[in-house]
Amino acid sequence: MMQSYLEFEKPVADLQGKIRELKSMSDGDDSVDLSSEIERLEIRSSDLLSDLYDKLSPWHKTQIARHPNRPHFVDYVKSLITEFTPLAGDRYFGDDDAIQAGFGRFEGKPVAIIGQEKGHDTQSRLKHNFGMARPEGYRKAVRIMKLAEQFNMPIITLVDTAGAYPGIGAEARGQAEAIARSVELSLNLKIPVISVVIGEGGSGGAIAIATANRVYMLEHSIYSVISPEAGASILWRDASRAKDVATAMKITAQDLLGFGIIDGIIEEPVGGAHRDHTAIIAATGKQISQGLEELSGLSGEELQKQRRDKFLAIGRDFE
Repeated sequence: MMQSYLEFEKPVADLQGKIRELKSMSDGDDSVDLSSEIERLEIRSSDLLSDLYDKLSPWHKTQIARHPNRPHFVDYVKSLITEFTPLAGDRYFGDDDAIQAGFGRFEGKPVAIIGQEKGHDTQSRLKHNFGMARPEGYRKAVRIMKLAEQFNMPIITLVDTAGAYPGIGAEARGQAEAIARSVELSLNLKIPVISVVIGEGGSGGAIAIATANRVYMLEHSIYSVISPEAGASILWRDASRAKDVATAMKITAQDLLGFGIIDGIIEEPVGGAHRDHTAIIAATGKQISQGLEELSGLSGEELQKQRRDKFLAIGRDFE
């Protein structure tokens, strides 16, 4: 996969460019041995990358969470879920490709899995509406949740959206009501629900499928009530101040763990999840497995109460 560098990674991009030039020169002329120089630059590049990722600001994390090469829902399903059978349609209006859902096996056990899919290229991003679901997407999620409870299957949700789609058609078909119904059902389920924010967790579009017993975030993902750009536009009518809003809103996994809003952080490879899909997907699978194990001994009523108490407690210590 061609590496795409973020603005703050420019020093690393420059070094990587020099490494590629030296490798090209070395390949074209066997009499020239540049291996020691290449090795020196590779070590320097690795050290610089580690140093940059040790000092990330909330805005940097926002950029990483949105990285186009970050693994998406389909990548996690392909690696973690066997015998995956996707289901489509809300049985009211139609289907929505922004939310993908279905049934499969996780570590050999049947589960329901729901998540937002942003797409990997122009064609797939348009198909999935950049991960911004319409009402029928959330009603499809509700349908899958009900089926999962009927057959006593745990639910795994993977969150990655800038927010629910705010178009006229979506609003006319009851966007807010669809999100509210999804949250309401999630609070009442008597089966284990595990949610992981793998990229962006944007507003009601995220919490509609993230009202879970265990909520985890990838180390460089974000979870917020509004996007930094939208917040800056509302507060100052200036989207360029998104950096200030990202810092003020406390949207990083580290902040949210401290507030008790999430239950754990999944460590990403140095340089972000987009640099090592295999490692981050394996780490995510391990965390999901641990979460399901912790919930396995609870009754349906206990699972329901634990989930309700968790969300009702959010913010109480800060009143």
